[in-house]
Amino acid sequence: MRPPSYKAVVDEFAAAIRSGAIPAGARLPTHRALARERRIALATATRVYAELAALGLVVGEPGRGTFVRERSGYDGLEPSRVLPVPRLADLSFNQPLDPGQTELLRRALRELAATGDAGALLHQHPPGGLRRDRAVVATYLLGRGIDVPPRDVLLTGGAQQALDVVLRALTRPGDVLAVDALSYPGIKLLASAHSLELAPVPVTPAGPDLDALDRLCRDRPVRAVYTQPTVHNPLGWVLDRERRDRLVAVARSRDCLIVEDGTHAFLDASPPPPLQALAPERTCHVAGLSKNVAPGLRFGFAVLPGRHVERVARSLRAAAWGAPGIVTALATRWLSDGTVTRLEESRRADAAVRQGIARAALAGLDVTAHPASYTVWLGLEPHQRPDHVAAALAAEGILVSTADAFATGPHRPRALRLALATPPPDELRGALHRLRATIEAIPP
Repeated sequence: MRPPSYKAVVDEFAAAIRSGAIPAGARLPTHRALARERRIALATATRVYAELAALGLVVGEPGRGTFVRERSGYDGLEPSRVLPVPRLADLSFNQPLDPGQTELLRRALRELAATGDAGALLHQHPPGGLRRDRAVVATYLLGRGIDVPPRDVLLTGGAQQALDVVLRALTRPGDVLAVDALSYPGIKLLASAHSLELAPVPVTPAGPDLDALDRLCRDRPVRAVYTQPTVHNPLGWVLDRERRDRLVAVARSRDCLIVEDGTHAFLDASPPPPLQALAPERTCHVAGLSKNVAPGLRFGFAVLPGRHVERVARSLRAAAWGAPGIVTALATRWLSDGTVTRLEESRRADAAVRQGIARAALAGLDVTAHPASYTVWLGLEPHQRPDHVAAALAAEGILVSTADAFATGPHRPRALRLALATPPPDELRGALHRLRATIEAIPP
């Protein structure tokens, strides 16, 4: 009888795990035992377990074996958000909104309808937006330390689309993209969609290990470095000027592009200069209004070296043209009249309050966070598996994210990412106290 193929073994295990035939927590055969049982090579058995881990179905623990994951918590890139009990708090996803934003939206829409040619809002804009709208964004960016002409700004349907079109235009399938070992999950989705190889860079408390990045760029043909230098998601760091200069020096000496994600940069009131200002000839800076204004306002932008603008604009046209006219009109109005700046100030104050609540509720635990960000990175004890902890919290009505969603390499830290922005402050305080009690009750 012909031995089963690699994919057939993966599919068989995946179906058994998803159906419950192999229950959560079950220990799977060792790599050698699987190879012997299925009459496959040891390397093939290792590949089977690697693919099951990539699907979020199993987790390998050094020295202990491979286990079927608990999947009722919030983990992975496309997790289930269904809880077994009524929801107490969603600490898995940030949806920051000010109490007065609904009325702010109503007023703005009335003004848009009453001012000028309302029918013009239904016209198709050119890819990347009208020059006047790009000029509004360029003026706003002066407050972020970025001084570019409007022609070097392209408007998009959110920061994620900006990342998408930049990678689509400026990389090719098989290119190597250097990325922090813990990073924004959306970059993993885009790397997969564009067939890019993610090369994880070890992280330190102060930022990526730049010596390791330099060695990586020396030894591998790294096309671009994706980085979040100001209020990193999920670790909250802000790279100091010395580290920014060093990162730029590495990129220049190794001739790499820099893809700078500034989505959360507004949360730091006085950050060092953005990488775009330090290396404008090779930095693509992307950001949007989903975190500082509203998650549903899908308006973003890409600031590009002049030689790349036309190429990225063609990529944008092929993808979705850019931000819709009505959304652009609303966003540029709020950028021009100071609404965005006022909301950013409000967000920073709100995030600082929530971080204070988190520090008090989680005092003594392994917590990493920026003092004015909406996220907390919570390290767990050696006996606490993140998927088990997430499942225990789900049973209490609390959704969290596990480290899996943020890990770009094979190492999955024992940690949770807590999003603080969605529950009201009083509910957040209660949820964090219950979260702590639940975690501490997990026995060795």
